[in-house]
Amino acid sequence: MSNYTSKKNLTRFTYENSAFLGWRLYITRKGKPFVKYFSDKQYGGPKEALAAAEKALAELKDTLGKAKLVDGTHTDATVKKAAKILKSS
Repeated sequence: MSNYTSKKNLTRFTYENSAFLGWRLYITRKGKPFVKYFSDKQYGGPKEALAAAEKALAELKDTLGKAKLVDGTHTDATVKKAAKILKSS
């Protein structure tokens, strides 16, 4: 598993003493953090977990990139839409 390295917005967790092995998606936009963990166990392995994390990250970036801002920040509707993307992935 050591050949899996972290990428921008995706961090690999492979700690032997940890209960979690997988990927963490973390991105902030306009002061709002968006976080989700993609477990190797849940997705069938590190490769599959990474693929799911990359897909969710692409969808999230697309949604946040197209969103209109109000007073320099994302609307509640946009934040809910982003949360829905993370929940469904």
